[in-house]
Amino acid sequence: MINSLVKYIFDRLVAMASLVMLLPVFALIAMGIKSSSPGPLFFRQKRVGKDGKIFVIIKFRTMIANDGSNTVTVVNDRRITPFGAFLRKWKLDELPELINILAGEMSFVGPRPDVPGYADQLRGDDRKILALRPGITGPASLKYYNEEEILAGVENPKDYNDKVIFPDKVRINLKYLERYSLLEDMKIIFYTIIRKKDDEY
Repeated sequence: MINSLVKYIFDRLVAMASLVMLLPVFALIAMGIKSSSPGPLFFRQKRVGKDGKIFVIIKFRTMIANDGSNTVTVVNDRRITPFGAFLRKWKLDELPELINILAGEMSFVGPRPDVPGYADQLRGDDRKILALRPGITGPASLKYYNEEEILAGVENPKDYNDKVIFPDKVRINLKYLERYSLLEDMKIIFYTIIRKKDDEY
C-alpha cells in the first residue's frame, strides 16, 4: 500500500516536471510531424488500464492518418512516415504519455497498455497484472525493445505476437507485480535509458 502511494506521487511529480522541461522538445517534434505528413499531431487510441478500465493513450503520430484498426506494427511498415520512424526508433513518440501519467492513468513503469481484447484473454492469476497502472516502460518492454523487428522476421506477425510475445509479457509482468518497489522502478528506468535488458526477468 505504501509502495503504491509513493509510486503514484513520484510518477505525478516527475511527469509534471518533465512536461515543463520538455516543452521545447515537444515543439520541435510537433513541427517535424506537421511538416512531414498531413494529419493530426497526436495519435489517440483506447487502451486497457488499471483494474481493466478503458482510457485513451496519447502519442505523437508516427503514421499516415488511418483508422488504427491494425494493432500489430512491424519495422518498415509502409504506414510509418520517415519522421515517424525516427520518433519510434528513439521512443520519442511516447513522450505525450506523460500527460496520461499526470492524469493518473499510467505510470512510468508497468505493463504496456494493451488494446481492448487482449485483456479479455487473461485468465486466473494472470488477471492480477490489471492491478497495476500501465507504464511507459517496464521489464517486458526492455526484453522486447526491438519487438517490431522481431515481428518483421516471422511469417505471421499477429499470430506470433498472440501466441509467443503476449504470453511471455504476461509472465514478466506478473513477476514485476510480485517485486515492484520505487527502487525497482528506478532501476528499470535506468535500464531503459541505457537500453539494457533486465536479466532478472
